[in-house]
Amino acid sequence: MSVSLTLAGVSAHYGSTLVLENLDLHVAEGELVALLGASGCGKTTTLRLVAGFLQPSAGTIRLGERDLTRLPAHSRNIGLVFQTYALFPHLTVRDNVAFGLKQRGVAAAERARRAEAMIATVGLEGLADRHPANLSGGQRQRVALARALVIDPPLLMFDEPLSNLDAKLRIDMRVEIRRAQRDRGTTALYVTHDQEEAFSISDRVAIMSRGRIEQLGPPEELYSRPANAFVANFVGFSNLVPMRAVTEAGDAVRLEMQGGATLDLPRARFAVPAREVIFAARAEGLTVAREGRGIPATLGLRTYLGRAYQYRCTTAAGEIVANGPLSEPLEPGTRAVLVPEPDHCAILRAE
Repeated sequence: MSVSLTLAGVSAHYGSTLVLENLDLHVAEGELVALLGASGCGKTTTLRLVAGFLQPSAGTIRLGERDLTRLPAHSRNIGLVFQTYALFPHLTVRDNVAFGLKQRGVAAAERARRAEAMIATVGLEGLADRHPANLSGGQRQRVALARALVIDPPLLMFDEPLSNLDAKLRIDMRVEIRRAQRDRGTTALYVTHDQEEAFSISDRVAIMSRGRIEQLGPPEELYSRPANAFVANFVGFSNLVPMRAVTEAGDAVRLEMQGGATLDLPRARFAVPAREVIFAARAEGLTVAREGRGIPATLGLRTYLGRAYQYRCTTAAGEIVANGPLSEPLEPGTRAVLVPEPDHCAILRAE
């Protein structure tokens, strides 16, 4: 049966080093939440605390009505899928999948039935008698997933489960993981450093930095409406330009940048959080044009992306990266204008 997971005011230390600070997180019943961030941000520590491999220095961890905070790891009944698979090399696929059931005292006949059914669920029919050494990386990860699911855990957790797979297998496996989690309605916590993986598989994503959650929300919200400059940079807003809001009237918001150039952006699309702001734009959020209303620039290095040309541009505010159409490649040194595309831009409070 699926239950919610709640972390309230959780802090953790490694020796004298604070790695998580007053963390609050709620994962609803049947929801998959990804913890996303660079190495050292605290995402794996969070997972290890929930699993019971570490103890928090403050706060509580609850799974449904159960307080897990001081409960031993073996008593938490959580399904875990690891980066390294963690399969028993001397056991067959069938016995690896059935291992958790055996530990829980399930009768042999019932173990066999449930293991065979789960092996079929993850698409490994015909491989039940093989050992891990005779499986591909993708097949091993399916065994690890089957072993975690077969015990019907109230919570399923993944620690960088796809890092050892090649690009195509990663895509295939994230689809399989999402399908299995949704079909069973299992609450899940998923740790990864890969933005595309997190966004494609999750109901909500928590972007972490220095032991804190910088922003938590649906992937679409994080991608389009980052809460601050850190999140914007993390999700691909490569241009972060300090500006000043000079007017907000009628249908437009006017921003002024260093050197006096101004940008007019649709007021219906943008809110101005302060007078001093950061204009954030992806490379595709600024179109290189010969003329128009935008940021004056001198074009520098041009690279071919397949879908567009990308330029390193010199402006009064420093270097800005922008894309231009394939139909009109421009030479370095050309004077141009960088015209904003609102759907790929954001206005953030200056920090």
